[in-house]
Amino acid sequence: MESPFKAEVLKGKVALITGGGSGIGFEISTQFGKHGASIAIMGRRKQVLDFAVSALHSQGIQAVGFEGDVRKQEDAKRVVESTFKHFGSLDILVNAAAGNFLVSAEDLSPNGFRTVMDIDSVGTFTMCHEALKYLKKGGPGRNSSGGGTILNISATLHYTASWYQIHVSAAKAAVDATTRNLALEWGTDYDIRVNGIAPGPISDTPGMSKLAPDEINSRSKDYMPLYKLGEKWDIAMAAIYLASDAGKFINGTILIVDGGLWLSRPRHLPKEEVKQLSRAVEKRSRDKPIGVPTSKL
Repeated sequence: MESPFKAEVLKGKVALITGGGSGIGFEISTQFGKHGASIAIMGRRKQVLDFAVSALHSQGIQAVGFEGDVRKQEDAKRVVESTFKHFGSLDILVNAAAGNFLVSAEDLSPNGFRTVMDIDSVGTFTMCHEALKYLKKGGPGRNSSGGGTILNISATLHYTASWYQIHVSAAKAAVDATTRNLALEWGTDYDIRVNGIAPGPISDTPGMSKLAPDEINSRSKDYMPLYKLGEKWDIAMAAIYLASDAGKFINGTILIVDGGLWLSRPRHLPKEEVKQLSRAVEKRSRDKPIGVPTSKL
């Protein structure tokens, strides 16, 4: 699809994207690069990183990959510093690294719960903490015009509750809280904007293949307000909006990109049956004599 943004809307920016070698993270890496940004990708698997960087290079995008685990502070520090040394600045941090799997709460071990919390929530804070030096106003390589931008990829699971994803719901709730608190503190102190994106079900991603079999996807479309799954492109466009000057006055917001799914529920009655029921109720109301209790009719 053709982007609604100008091709150079992120020109001159340097973006570091955790989990940027696959899924939603890679689409953000690609679209940021197509819109003028230089890209650094952080991930644990060298093969995935090499493939992603090669794919970006083939599109004329300046990109580099750094191996690292967001759960390890020493890795976070090394990757942030390497990004700055390679490109000379750091303007945008996108925390897209995540872990997920389906499991009932009674079958989930505390270690499994902790692992997802460490990747999603602790990892997000760790990357923000190590990037602060470079993102803040007056930091290395930054002019006096302002601070950088942080985008944290969240979810909508914790807005109500989700079957078999208590670990991810807890982790993403922590990510959203981190986003808002950093937006308050770092927006005030350092002119850094911190926002989040909460994707709904996105087609052709590792998460959808693991968490929602095809038969569930087809049923869910029956009650999704836009009657379709989202695309990675949708999340990347939201990221460009928040990272560019188009979103320069947006801070501390969690942008939900799910077609309105989190608001929806399965239909209890088909639309035509609702109309028939409504007509029947109206008819009974018209036919009822004034002042006569229904029990007397």
